[in-house]
Amino acid sequence: MRFDIVPKPPAVAARPRDERGYPVPAITPWEEGRPQFALTDHERSAACARERLCSVCNTRMPRGTVWRVVGGTEAAAIGEALAAGRPYRNMAPTLEGPGHRACMLYASMVCPYLARSNARRRVSAAPGEEADGLTAHVLRGAARGELGAVVGFAEYEYAITPDRVLFRFLDPVEWLPHDNADQQLPNLEAELARIAE
Repeated sequence: MRFDIVPKPPAVAARPRDERGYPVPAITPWEEGRPQFALTDHERSAACARERLCSVCNTRMPRGTVWRVVGGTEAAAIGEALAAGRPYRNMAPTLEGPGHRACMLYASMVCPYLARSNARRRVSAAPGEEADGLTAHVLRGAARGELGAVVGFAEYEYAITPDRVLFRFLDPVEWLPHDNADQQLPNLEAELARIAE
């Protein structure tokens, strides 16, 4: 689905855009007037963590459930745990911050890497780093994996180091899977209708 026909949450519609019209997420750094979509700005990400701001739209998230987009084996493991009624807790931190449900549904559909199972990263989100357990999935050439999902978590934790902002997500409460993120359109439309009430 073309990004320009995906319905935008109001706060996303108000975000600055690149020359193609893509809304630029809150944590995306700018260089010479151009957003660097694969990268994460340390200070913006730290502000999102500390102030409970959505990493996509930069507005406050209420207490309670936060969402993120996951892919590959993590998406499958969360789905299996929830289906079996088992707790799921991934103790490994991630560089990706939380967001509103509508914002993460939107991001899952318009980000080429998040939207399709065969998508590969064109640019490393961790430039100059060797692949390790934390960054292997954000390096150039990494594939999203067979399954993607927008997942709601009861809460998140964070740590701010001199060069990274690390997040850990606790207790999944909602799992919205997709092979191709176009499948999220009904969920996004329903969420936008709910927040418009």
